[in-house]
Parts: sequence; structure tokens; C-alpha cells
Amino acid sequence: MTDARLRRQRAIADLLRREPIGSQEEVTARLADAGYEVTQATVSRDLEQLGAVKVKRGGTLRYRLPEEIGDSDWAASRLGRILAEWVLSIETSGHMLVLKTPPGSAHIVGVALDQAKLPEVAGTICGDDTLFVALADEVVPGMMARDFRKLIQEPK
Repeated sequence: MTDARLRRQRAIADLLRREPIGSQEEVTARLADAGYEVTQATVSRDLEQLGAVKVKRGGTLRYRLPEEIGDSDWAASRLGRILAEWVLSIETSGHMLVLKTPPGSAHIVGVALDQAKLPEVAGTICGDDTLFVALADEVVPGMMARDFRKLIQEPK
């Protein structure tokens, strides 16, 4: 990683810790104010490399860094709420689950699943509005989908 990229990513992390920033355009503008000339595409890559995700708090979305989201106990206890809030549908495909979310939201669910460290989940792959959940060998996909659907239907 170049020194310039490292300094820029540190600046982004500092901004996200200090201010409620909800868009890449805001990050780009704040960086420009700090003397960094970058494009939105560069900011997008930097946010991804930092592991920053948008989190809904108090009715607004803001970027948060992984260490700000919480530990695995917190993530496991909130998983049902996150699934209920962000997952539109759950289907099985082979030994995986396919979760659909609103556009730009799959990573929110993926981070929650990863942080919950469920023994049934081998890993996740997030796109824009689709999340693939690879299941552990002994897990029956239909049963796991049913369990996730129950979490979605529980009152918040």
C-alpha cells in the first residue's frame, strides 16, 4: 500500500469516527476540505478496504468501521433485528442460502452474519443486493432458511 493511500485511509477512518457521514460524496467532500483530491471511485475502494459499512441508527444511515459495530455477542443478539430490517427474501441453492436485500444493503447483513460467528455459517459473499451464505457441511439448507425466516417474522 502506498504512503498516500495509507494516509488517505487513515484520514477517512478518522472522519468516520468523528462525524456521521452517510455517503461517499460526503467522504469525498470532507477529504477535499482536508487537502486530499480524490474521486468518488477511489473513496469507494478505500471504504471497502477499510471494511466500512453503512449502519442504520436512529433512522439514518451512516458509515461505521468494523470495530465500531460491536463484538460477536452484540452481533449475535442483534442478528434477528438486522435480518428483519434488511432481508427481503431467503432462498436455498445447493448448500447455500441466497438472501435478497434492498440495493446497496447486502453488506450490512453479511457483516452481521460474519460478526455473529454462527457455527452453521461457513462464510458470506456480498454483492449489491444479494448475499450468498455458504453453510457448514452438516447444516441442512432448508432448515437454516426456515430458521432465518422465523427471525425475519418476529416482532422487532
